[in-house]
Amino acid sequence: MAIRVLLVDDQPLLRTGFRMILEAEQDIAVVGEAGDGLQAIDQVRALQPDVVLMDIRMPRMDGVEATRQITGPGKDGPAKVLVLTTFDLDEYVVEALRAGASGFLLKDAPANELVQAIRVVAAGEAMLAPSITRRLLDKYADHLPSGEEQVPDTLHTLTEREVEVLKLVARGLSNAEIAADLFVSETTVKTHVGHVLTKLSLRDRVQAAVYAYESGLVRPGAQ
Repeated sequence: MAIRVLLVDDQPLLRTGFRMILEAEQDIAVVGEAGDGLQAIDQVRALQPDVVLMDIRMPRMDGVEATRQITGPGKDGPAKVLVLTTFDLDEYVVEALRAGASGFLLKDAPANELVQAIRVVAAGEAMLAPSITRRLLDKYADHLPSGEEQVPDTLHTLTEREVEVLKLVARGLSNAEIAADLFVSETTVKTHVGHVLTKLSLRDRVQAAVYAYESGLVRPGAQ
């Protein structure tokens, strides 16, 4: 079945460009468009898309609040949010990730990256490499706790190896890189990542990276 995509951006020309790129793919179908966050919420309810391509700064309701209402705590719908951003708006992306977004993409990304991002997010994975999220979290470290706060009780539910894996996920390593670092198989890493997400009630690797920073497990700028 085709991946159902909702385009959310207050610039019609950009929506048209995204539509042309995505509709050229046999496994992707653009099911609707919205010009602001309020319309996006209504369209998600009506159209039940798999992926919402979400702009950040829009009139009436921005992409952060719309993301929170679509994918935030207590929301069990199928829609996953892929945030669109530009370099000068990066400070909003941390909040979008906290709100439940599965990742973000720069607006000037090549067409093939947009298509791949849609597929990755639809499959339930984080978009794209967590290293991108790590760089953004490092850049906006002042948005995050200092790391001196008390470690959340939920972190103690993880095994020592699961904590190691979480740290490496937060630092941007892929499953293959984590496997090489820990001298285990990639399948074992996938199992550990799955356990981490389940135990901490996290949606995906991006949320795991945010959790690792917010809990103080990984400090911004640490290697």
